[in-house]
Amino acid sequence: MSKLEIGALTALCAIHDHGGVSRAAAVLVLSQSAISHKIKRLEDTLGCALLDRRPGHPRFTQEGAKLLSYARRILALHDEALHALSTEPLSGLIRLGVTEDMTSGGVSRVLGRFTRLYPAISVQISVAQSRVIAQRLNRGELDAGVFQVFANDRQPDDVTLIEDSLHWVKSPDLILDLARPVPLLAFDNDCYYRDWVLHHAQQPAAGFRIVMECASIAGMRSAIRAGLGVTLLNGRHIEAGFEELTDHFPPPPDLAFVIRTGPKPRNATVMALIKIVAGERDWHPDADVGKAC
Repeated sequence: MSKLEIGALTALCAIHDHGGVSRAAAVLVLSQSAISHKIKRLEDTLGCALLDRRPGHPRFTQEGAKLLSYARRILALHDEALHALSTEPLSGLIRLGVTEDMTSGGVSRVLGRFTRLYPAISVQISVAQSRVIAQRLNRGELDAGVFQVFANDRQPDDVTLIEDSLHWVKSPDLILDLARPVPLLAFDNDCYYRDWVLHHAQQPAAGFRIVMECASIAGMRSAIRAGLGVTLLNGRHIEAGFEELTDHFPPPPDLAFVIRTGPKPRNATVMALIKIVAGERDWHPDADVGKAC
């Protein structure tokens, strides 16, 4: 009977999480040819293609995507068994930054599981907006962060958790007069959506006029429903009844939710956390909690 190799399953997950063979090789400290060989051997064992190597096609075949789900469960149990039988349990402190909307999704569930698996590791959680977390990581004030970035701003070592898109939205009750400044619902100064809209995006003919500033996604959605203005929301926070705008507004960049580490080399405790966070596949937030950026 054929057997699935742990190393090959690890390579498969790394290709997905890091966006390709070359990035997976860098993270796993292997050559690209070694990663490719592991995947080819896995494909030969299963008798099907796992990666679609044609340009412009999804990275994983249907069979590869199906195996990816099994691989995560197998690797999670594998790591759990190693931890349970280890004579040298991991210990230490991890300073973790997370955005508020991620605490209401998979992060809270993952951290609960992590603390049960590694009771000797203390996780100190700081909740902040994405830009603040990135800055604190750069200054070495955090060991890891779970937050949003524009997809094109991902760094080579980032682990992508999910991808999403931004959308211009308003209430159907709000009638826009594009000959006048567009009423804008803006998040606070630490939000990089706001920075992009005001300083990098092509402006409407009459520009924007900020009518409300609010850091809360719940407050922002209430303002949209009331017809106070237009704003940018990621797809996770758009609710039924919101009208999406495309004409006369600049196309927003795509988003990625990532886990990123600070400038120090990743130690065993941080790597353990990354493995568990990256293994979580359900990142849906609760209905009215959190900040969008």
